[in-house]
Amino acid sequence: MRLKKLYCFYILTFFFAYSTFAQETTVSPWPKSTNINQPWARWWWMGSAVDKPNLKKSLLDFHNAGIGGVEITPIYGVKGEENNFIDYLSPKWMEMLDYTIHISDSLHMQVDMVLGTGWPYGGSHVTLPFAATKLVVEKYNVKKGNKIIQEIKADSTKAKIPAKLLYVVAYGANGSYIDLTDQLEGTLLKWTAKKTDYTLYAVFSGKTGQQVKRAAPGGKGYTLDHYSEEALNAYVVPFNNAFKGREGKIRTIFNDSYEVYDTDFTPQFFTEFQNRRGYDLKQQLPKLLSKTDNEIDNRIKADYRETISDLLLNRFDKPWTNWANSKNFKTKLQAHGSPGNLIDLYASADIPECETFGSMPFDIAGFRREQQDIREGDADPVMLKFSSSAAHISGKPLVSSESFTWLRDHFKIALSQCKPEAEELLLNGVNHMFLHGSTYSPEKAKWPGWKFYASANFNETDPTWQDAPSLFSYIANCQSMLQQGKPDNENLLYWPIYDTWNKYQGGTLFLQFKIHSLSEWLKGTSFYDTAKNLISNGYGVDFVSDNFIAQAQVKDGKIVLPGGTFKSLIIPVCEKMPLATLEKLIELKKAGGKIIFEGLPSSVPGYNKYEEQNKKLAALITGNKNSIEPVSDVFKALESAEVYPEKLVNTGLKYTRRTIDGEKIYYLVNHTSKAIDGFIPLQIGNKEVIIFDPLNKDYGNAIVQKKADVTLVKLRIESGQSFILKTENTASQKKWDYYEKAGEPIALKGNWELSFDRGGPKLPAKTTVSTLESWTKLNHDTEAFSGTATYNLQFDAPKTEANNWSLNLGDVRESAEVWLNGTYIGTAWSNPFTINLGKLKKGKNTLTVKVTNLGANRVRDMELRGEEWKIFYEINMVDKDYKKFDATKWSPMLSGLLGPITITPLKQN
Repeated sequence: MRLKKLYCFYILTFFFAYSTFAQETTVSPWPKSTNINQPWARWWWMGSAVDKPNLKKSLLDFHNAGIGGVEITPIYGVKGEENNFIDYLSPKWMEMLDYTIHISDSLHMQVDMVLGTGWPYGGSHVTLPFAATKLVVEKYNVKKGNKIIQEIKADSTKAKIPAKLLYVVAYGANGSYIDLTDQLEGTLLKWTAKKTDYTLYAVFSGKTGQQVKRAAPGGKGYTLDHYSEEALNAYVVPFNNAFKGREGKIRTIFNDSYEVYDTDFTPQFFTEFQNRRGYDLKQQLPKLLSKTDNEIDNRIKADYRETISDLLLNRFDKPWTNWANSKNFKTKLQAHGSPGNLIDLYASADIPECETFGSMPFDIAGFRREQQDIREGDADPVMLKFSSSAAHISGKPLVSSESFTWLRDHFKIALSQCKPEAEELLLNGVNHMFLHGSTYSPEKAKWPGWKFYASANFNETDPTWQDAPSLFSYIANCQSMLQQGKPDNENLLYWPIYDTWNKYQGGTLFLQFKIHSLSEWLKGTSFYDTAKNLISNGYGVDFVSDNFIAQAQVKDGKIVLPGGTFKSLIIPVCEKMPLATLEKLIELKKAGGKIIFEGLPSSVPGYNKYEEQNKKLAALITGNKNSIEPVSDVFKALESAEVYPEKLVNTGLKYTRRTIDGEKIYYLVNHTSKAIDGFIPLQIGNKEVIIFDPLNKDYGNAIVQKKADVTLVKLRIESGQSFILKTENTASQKKWDYYEKAGEPIALKGNWELSFDRGGPKLPAKTTVSTLESWTKLNHDTEAFSGTATYNLQFDAPKTEANNWSLNLGDVRESAEVWLNGTYIGTAWSNPFTINLGKLKKGKNTLTVKVTNLGANRVRDMELRGEEWKIFYEINMVDKDYKKFDATKWSPMLSGLLGPITITPLKQN
């Protein structure tokens, strides 16, 4: 019996030890970290005045901070560094590029670059025939019986660069049309108006004269004609030579937002127009150029706009991607700002990229958004979804973003202010964020180093770099999940771009889809209203264009596109729709697709044979009246189609969702002002759920309530907090630690030792404070100081028994690393500034908090002392409103721990 008991004891001991070992060695369910998960940085090379030691140091700084790659953009230089400037694509420049690639490879980083310097594409090798072009028209009136003898030239005020005469055409008062081009003697016209009065139109191919913005040495010159494949082919010739033997060494070729100003034409436009629209535009010039609002004129203008879009897509963007792919490079494109169908343009690249510009409002408790430091942002969620929709419907796995451009003024961007802006991007489909940005700055450069004019700047010279790895880690953790599987937006929403093209634009012919002018083309449209309505009610939505509808099929009742399958396609109220699109929609409907019409088009777009096509459109609608009857309630229609929303949005949470191997991944964010606590419904039945915390990579199986069509997840998510949820069939991980308050908060008071560790202009003397307030109030040295300071406090453990305590740091300016009794606990860098300490020691405990502020106070002090740091060519230097930068007008920014600081006992439940 004794042996039997001993045997049982050993078995139980072994089982317990094995179980403990197995639990400790369980493989983390977090995806493996890669450089693609991590944020990347746009890296400005000022004057390309780079050298190998500083390139290596900069890349090591990036790597150690958690940045996975760089995107090189050479720009204007620094005064006094002229001898170190390196001409773009010169042998020396290519040597620096090769070295950058070599070091990046050794660090498991990657390199992207622009195809030029500054922006947009252009440079010294762009000759006038291939430079950005504009339409120039001169008019002459000739009375019946009179003869014109005229040298036909463009007005120099319209075309400072001599414009090339293409055509001369005459429009008679009796409605007649005569092409006089073949009667020209060079540019001299001799012609008699015999039958009636005529107005002559002379059509020129003019040049905008625009130069590359912010060009680097060796990169100055005309911007490129973006509607001409011939121009593109000529443009890439130097790059063909430069990249020979370097195929595949660059990951991606980048093209920035469309800032090719006033270019509304290309020399072959009239030929392209006739081939695409089916009629001779020269015969309709008075209507094309009219300033009146009438149906025919608007139709012709719409045809012009569609043709411009077609040329940008088919004569530039697609050939550009094909060229890059032929060299084993990918492409990354910002389509916004362009005069074309954004969905199709974004989808033409391997990686579509959106951008944020300015600051967006958030209701997060304690979130700071001081009006004097911001410019209002343009990151409308609907606008952001154009790029991600293009990726999703075309099957592109990555969606990138230019992030944090002008988030605040220079030296005033806190990590906590970056987080919700990043989250808004992630929620709207971005999974490959690029910081905008970081400026190469050599060690010899005096603080604050070399700076690009458009804030933000992320690099080692900025105080926030101390804790920036926490932000980068958060982004990487989120993206590691959001790059898994496939997007899971179940609904398509048609973008009726023809309504926008056909709209009278106050006499303006050329139309661009800019993020800075959403009210001109997006807001107030039925498309925008439907998109907002669907999103706010919990439906996942991607946008779709006519071109992608043409590629759609139906399989098993679902709509299949190159990028995935969708349960429904919603057509918002629209006036104009191509006949082919409506025919395709009816075909999809008959094949079993869930096509939901909020309205039916009343006309086809365009001018050519539109009356004949309208009859066909009307007959098509009449013949299919029952199957395409518009719905009065899109939500009831979706429910009838068995498409259901995520009701978790009713709690105030925002979400995005992905699918992987039959399971769901949810990214949940609380941007409300209150904590959300309870059981959160997921629109998937009978599942276990793993909770992931992207702030610290904690994870565990949630408490769930299972139902046939929904799973309820127990969750408390504070204001400003986020979690990732992943469903599974059986619980596979340790249990999630649920904590609740076991008592009231206890204020930490006493004498804080305050020492200044790193920063400048000099380190203030060590001091002791009994009241927490901004360190700028202590003395002049602390007022000017930017950097990191350490607070130390000894306190007695409260009598309350608790295995865990929550530390609330109160108002932190701006980030804080926390130690308890010499053990590092973590970094509090975003709202809410709380962190779990674990168990306190009995008796005395020591809390150490290293706080880092912003660079604003040091810059202010420099400028008050007359010390100059703005030593850059071109735009030198502007504030958020593009006015002369002047930090002497600033008040000192609050810095340090402002309190109140409390600890709260926690208990598990």
